[in-house]
Amino acid sequence: MTLDEFDALFDSFRCSVVRLETLAEYNVGGAEAERLRARRERRPRPERSLRTDPWLARIAVSTVNDGKSWERVRVVDNPLTDYQSGQLESYKESQACGEQIRIAYRSDVGPDLGPDVWLFDAGEPDEHAAVMHYTPDGRFLGADLIMDIGQFSVAIARVRAHARPLNEFLATMTSA
Repeated sequence: MTLDEFDALFDSFRCSVVRLETLAEYNVGGAEAERLRARRERRPRPERSLRTDPWLARIAVSTVNDGKSWERVRVVDNPLTDYQSGQLESYKESQACGEQIRIAYRSDVGPDLGPDVWLFDAGEPDEHAAVMHYTPDGRFLGADLIMDIGQFSVAIARVRAHARPLNEFLATMTSA
């Protein structure tokens, strides 16, 4: 699938989208890379808000105006990598826009979860998934559209069974 076709999936889903993230680190560029760099250098992070980030605006508009749901289920290491710690900060902003974020430790969910995936409209007649492909160092290569989402639904359910909502996960980390 082309990048434009992949991007269009986020405008055409009808009721729900769920993201399963399993990599220890994603090799990202642009604004996210700058936020991570600022964190490492102990500088203030660049603003990330509805005003400055089209992705956050997309989540907020479709959630509030269209009643759609967004969920992210993230598998992390224990202890967290520096990348994962920085990512959790960004999740606070996504959550504020309407995305439900759940976090599970890799040691709790076990191996062999399969690839990262986005599920669109799971449980609906037209459910489908975008299976993500990455290089070994976490650079995005592309995605394939898959209509049989069964194995991915099982993997997400397995992670959800061990995951905690973002705020609860963060509270546990700060009290440890």
